Amino acid sequence: MTLRKQPHVDGNRLAIIGYCFGGGTALELARSGADLKGFVSFHGNLDTPNPALTKNIKGKMLVLHGAVDPLVPLESILAFHEEMEAVKADYQFIAYSGAVHSFTEREAGNDPSDGVAYNEKADRRSWEAMKTLFAEIF
Repeated sequence: MTLRKQPHVDGNRLAIIGYCFGGGTALELARSGADLKGFVSFHGNLDTPNPALTKNIKGKMLVLHGAVDPLVPLESILAFHEEMEAVKADYQFIAYSGAVHSFTEREAGNDPSDGVAYNEKADRRSWEAMKTLFAEIF
């Protein structure tokens, strides 16, 4: 029997990215105090059931958001900023003009009036923003 060498994972070079539900999950993982370098949310939920956990954030956060996403109300955006500022979290929030929910998903179609639609510019720009964050933290 031949054993394959297992890949090495550098525990000091870990980040998480998530889309939609996964984006909200990435933010919750940050709030939990997970020891990761970065947390990236693409068109994810911003609300938390337990804002008291926000004080536990260790890594840098990047939130990539559709500026006209009807699934994330303005109240949630304002509350998120207040929550992050209250604990002096290291975060960036980028809102892409004309982009609605699912702006990275080609399968979402191209009709923003549906509330979900692909947006090529927002998709490309958000991916570049994530790469910039990774260059900074790694």
